[in-house]
Amino acid sequence: MRTKNAKAITPAEHDHMEAVKWLPCSVCDAPPPSDAHHINQGQHFTTVALCKDCHQGSFNGWHGQKRMWTVMKMDELAALNVTLRRLNQRKAA
Repeated sequence: MRTKNAKAITPAEHDHMEAVKWLPCSVCDAPPPSDAHHINQGQHFTTVALCKDCHQGSFNGWHGQKRMWTVMKMDELAALNVTLRRLNQRKAA
């Protein structure tokens, strides 16, 4: 959800986030569609593919207790690395 003062999303940012949403979860590998979790709000190229549970789940999610993140020994940068690697593999295919 964007605030009313947020800059407009560029077509390139929109395309990137849509591609991220069609990747499996970067933490638990749940099948798409995924959420595009922003590491920093407003920076649309640093989005991570996350299933609903790994994103917003009260027990497993980043915005919850982060249990799945702990089990998988991941942080946001590790998940971003997985997301970017998968996007690159799709482009190469």
